[in-house]
Amino acid sequence: DSQILPFGSSVNTFGIHSCDLDLFLDLENTKVFQARAKSSTEQASEGVSDDGHSEDSILSDIDLSTASPADVLDLVATILKRCVPSVHKVHVVSTARLPVVKFHHHELNLQGDITLNNRLGVRNTRFLQLCSGVEERLRPLVYTIRYWAKQKQLAGNPSGSGPLLNNYALSLLILFYLQNCEPAVLLTVDQLRDMSCEEEECVIEGWNCTFPSQPISVPPCKNTQDLCSLLAGFFSFYAQFDFAGSVISLREGRALPITNFLSQNKQDEMMQEEQPAKSYPPGPKLGPLNLLDPFELSHNVAGNLNERSHRSFLKECQEADKYCRSLQFQHKSAKGKSWGLIRLFTPHMEVQHNKPEQLTISIPFKSTSLPEKLQEELQVAGDGFRLLWFQRVCSAVEVVLKTVLKCVLHAPPDAVFREDPAVVAAEGTDNASASFSSLNDSTESVESQGEVTVGAKRPLSSGSDCSVSPHGKKPRLAKRRNHEAPPWTCVQKHTVWAGRRRVRRELMKDADCKPEGSCMELESQVSAYIVEKELGLKEPLEFKVQPQMVGGTENTKALLKMEPSSDGARVFQDFFHFLEVFLPKMVETVLEKGGGGS
Repeated sequence: DSQILPFGSSVNTFGIHSCDLDLFLDLENTKVFQARAKSSTEQASEGVSDDGHSEDSILSDIDLSTASPADVLDLVATILKRCVPSVHKVHVVSTARLPVVKFHHHELNLQGDITLNNRLGVRNTRFLQLCSGVEERLRPLVYTIRYWAKQKQLAGNPSGSGPLLNNYALSLLILFYLQNCEPAVLLTVDQLRDMSCEEEECVIEGWNCTFPSQPISVPPCKNTQDLCSLLAGFFSFYAQFDFAGSVISLREGRALPITNFLSQNKQDEMMQEEQPAKSYPPGPKLGPLNLLDPFELSHNVAGNLNERSHRSFLKECQEADKYCRSLQFQHKSAKGKSWGLIRLFTPHMEVQHNKPEQLTISIPFKSTSLPEKLQEELQVAGDGFRLLWFQRVCSAVEVVLKTVLKCVLHAPPDAVFREDPAVVAAEGTDNASASFSSLNDSTESVESQGEVTVGAKRPLSSGSDCSVSPHGKKPRLAKRRNHEAPPWTCVQKHTVWAGRRRVRRELMKDADCKPEGSCMELESQVSAYIVEKELGLKEPLEFKVQPQMVGGTENTKALLKMEPSSDGARVFQDFFHFLEVFLPKMVETVLEKGGGGS
């Protein structure tokens, strides 16, 4: 009456030797099963195990029809311990997103997981099986990228939980990339659903999980790229991807603006407060990398990633993209050095960057850390949310430089932070949408500027203007619209960056200690104290700040490019290193307090 179904890597065609065995215990018919077990005294007498307990006595300890998942998993763990030979290290992990019983089979040297209520997991496995059957290049590509990610310590959480990508999330990133190749290698989930017949319709827990049951139902793709080009294209695609401003949707085959999901989380909270008895599917947990499950659209498959893990993934993609365009990737080294895939798979790239220090401060777009009011304004701005956020950041930078650090700021009258936010929002909706919405339109492809050529530089457009894309293709965002405000001229007459910790301790002797950058009022007092008590600079420090917004084909962020006057270059180095840490934290504080408005 009950079933146990395998899913995951062991059966989705992407497994490797000694991979874990994921099992789904289907107890839909357990009421009937338990009723029969209780009514049959003959079975009770025959089912005696070695330790003198019967299987029926184990089942009689719990009513499966009313038991909680944790109680049922405890029962499963008990049965494994008592009734299954060679099984050891049985324990229940009830804190996981899907509670699980973990075990180890000694004779087979096999790690196993048993979950309940995981029909979606089984369906996801069928989906990966379909994709593998439709596209023969998928399996070697997945194996290659998984191995690369493992070597770079980007994927694989040994304890089952952690801040790294899991294999399923990495596989979905590969599928999404292939959906966006030109021509597409894989169809979107919506397109697959439309190809399905009535008998293949499948709805699980309210989610439409319909797709063809056989690969033969899906027409072959017209993409003829070899595996080498597809591998290089994967790194190029994600090296330029705007993770901060996007939510990846395999269902639609495009990246959705993250602002579509900002107020959704708030609405979920309100609905649960008003009617807590009802169950509403929550919005996805937003984070540095937002990757929707193809079917359970409330689940961010990469929701476990932290900022550090995401930065590592992006950095390694950028390094791999550069390497795949080099001759060393394509041709054997005459000096006996590692080359090709071997060098790509080395745990640490041998590339040494001796770039001169750039006086640029980056302020990343972090949607989840923004105040609720600003999130709502960004959602109203639609595809122009980047411009509105940039305006708020510039206003916050002005507050930090003038009010907190006591700089004299000379800003042009047309500086972006002096614009009316309503005007910025309107401009974003009307104009910027043309720039940003097409980034992940399902008709736009990874290869919009020509097929990725291994060992070659990115080709420029044929026209004289490098911002113009080839005929018939949509122009790339980064080429087309990186918004830049007029430069600001700043003057600092005091060393407000020196001795701040000592002054802060003096001011906070009778107050609760607060971390640096957490209190705008306190930091302003620290600067005022230094200005009043300390000697000023012999020569005022003058420098320019050039605000610039980037996004669309890379992570959305505000860049502050700084240029000191020739006379104060040495002193400015100390000030700049202070600003690198202090300014982003204080901007976040100002935005939280609503101080980023006009």
